[in-house]
Amino acid sequence: MVVRSNIFKTILFINFLGLVYASFAQEESLDDVLSSGIKTVVIDPGHGGKDPGCHGGITNEKTVVLAIGVKLGEYIKSKYPEINVIFTRDSDEFIELDQRAKIANENHADVFISIHANAAGSAAYGTETYVLGLHRTESQQKVAERENSTILFEENSQEKYKDFELSPDAIIARQLQLSVFLNQSINLASKIQAQFKSIGRRDRGVKQAGFLVLYKTTMPSVLIETGFLTNSSEEEFLNDPVNQIKMANTIFKAFQEYVAEIDGVNTLVENGEGFEASIEEIKKEKGGQDKIAFKEREDQIYFKVQVETSRKQLALNHKRFMNVNVREYEQDGLFKYTAGMFENDFDSANTYKKKMQKLGFEHAFVVAFLNGERIPIAKAIKLAKK
Repeated sequence: MVVRSNIFKTILFINFLGLVYASFAQEESLDDVLSSGIKTVVIDPGHGGKDPGCHGGITNEKTVVLAIGVKLGEYIKSKYPEINVIFTRDSDEFIELDQRAKIANENHADVFISIHANAAGSAAYGTETYVLGLHRTESQQKVAERENSTILFEENSQEKYKDFELSPDAIIARQLQLSVFLNQSINLASKIQAQFKSIGRRDRGVKQAGFLVLYKTTMPSVLIETGFLTNSSEEEFLNDPVNQIKMANTIFKAFQEYVAEIDGVNTLVENGEGFEASIEEIKKEKGGQDKIAFKEREDQIYFKVQVETSRKQLALNHKRFMNVNVREYEQDGLFKYTAGMFENDFDSANTYKKKMQKLGFEHAFVVAFLNGERIPIAKAIKLAKK
């Protein structure tokens, strides 16, 4: 019992050991992700094998999350054949926590998605998505403690994790070191929660806690709690294969939005087509506003906020734009519309993006141009600093 107690104390706060990763290397890794897009994603269905995870009256965590995770991977492979999808497990097998992180790190994953189910009192329900950080409530601490307890199923776990400190300062230090990834992790987590809310699941929010598997990964990483198996209604929902597919598809939609921002391509997530206008609408409104004339200086970086993508051309004063001055460009046979123009100033463009989102352009994102050509955001940020 003393050993078990010591291990539980150890896993409440993940410590300084991960600082062996070089900060410089991590910054370069994020630049690689942003400049070249998402190449590899690791999907981590929690628990497995001798570790069932939590359970309700009719099912257990390892079974539910495997079904969701595998389906999520299928969606990504189908939509993005160029993305390498790797599973930490795709069958009922036990994988140690540090091995899960090792799989992601050694395969140079650009995104790590760990999928779990929750447990608490029978009244608790809803979804929540975690990123690495200090827990702020007892309930968050208990979630981390429960998920980290997987190490109790590992051989020589006491020896393996003996060097871990119990200091919250260690978590803070690790957060600072991984801060280059934290914003991206929160970004993805927020999109996941928004998508869950859109299908009627209770949104418990984006939270932080000391998860071992997140602590040891060196890329944008999230841990999703898909619902409470200790709530009979939610357990019944998650045990239904139809709803498992629904949850996977919901996470996939959030992933699409995330890829759109990283790659700078609007994937038209909401309905697969985007907003379309008839030729008559365009002709009717063409006279009201001409394309905005502007001249971009040669060899300067211009950040803009993309607010709309359409398969058909829209009038620049179309009601969809709500009196926002927009510019049009074409790419891959689509008409794309941007607002604002910021020379060598990504921060201002990002602030303007938030303004556009509040105006109703929920999927607005920043794009960058050099000499009239779209370029990756990370490359643009680097060039703008020179």
